[in-house]
Amino acid sequence: MSFAASAFQSLRTSSSSFSSRAFVRSSAPTRLTRCSQLTRRHYSDIPADAASATPEQKKEDHQAKTDDKCSATAEKLKAKEAEVVDLTSRLRYLQADFLNLQRNAAREKEQTKDFAITRFALDLLETVDVLAIALKTVPEAALKPPTSLESTESSSTPLPKSHHAYLQDLHTGVEMTHRLLLQTLFKYHVKPFDPTGDKFDPNHHEALYQAPIPGKEPGTVIDCQKIGYKIKDRVLRAAQVGVAQDTS
Repeated sequence: MSFAASAFQSLRTSSSSFSSRAFVRSSAPTRLTRCSQLTRRHYSDIPADAASATPEQKKEDHQAKTDDKCSATAEKLKAKEAEVVDLTSRLRYLQADFLNLQRNAAREKEQTKDFAITRFALDLLETVDVLAIALKTVPEAALKPPTSLESTESSSTPLPKSHHAYLQDLHTGVEMTHRLLLQTLFKYHVKPFDPTGDKFDPNHHEALYQAPIPGKEPGTVIDCQKIGYKIKDRVLRAAQVGVAQDTS
């Protein structure tokens, strides 16, 4: 009797433990089902296309968007590079024009400074011409001392100097004036030139007459009535000359 009771007690204990395990096992799927439902409710707002898209499609979409952005950025960079090239070329042209303007302004300023006395020099030339003519009116023979005794003058008050002495003083004074005027002109870069014997040049000479001269090449300057003048390399006044003519 005691053996049967102990066996019955063991069977009851095992059945109770078995039923508790079965209850635990049966309750686990229920919990998983509830968790899955909660998860579905939480992500139910995601679009169906996005939810159904595979990782590869998502990667391709992301790559396509990245390529579009890169292409747009590359186009903008090309446009900016073209703009930089255009602005650089314009800047270089403007810089070259500015340098040319500076050089031209400096050259014009220098020319204005050099030729500012043109009118003044032109007015002085007539005075120089008059003095040159006065010097030519006195022949060289009259400047030499007389070889014979001068006749006694009838005047009661003789001159302190002889006519020859006065003539020499006049010539000396005119010559000094002429030389001083030329030195003044030299100071301002005004220089005379005598083209006698040179080939006639219409840019530097003014032909007053032509004459057939044997032994002279036609077109050669044979006489200079008025010498010419230059300011540096520019002709201030052309020389007035006579030109040899062809004798044939």
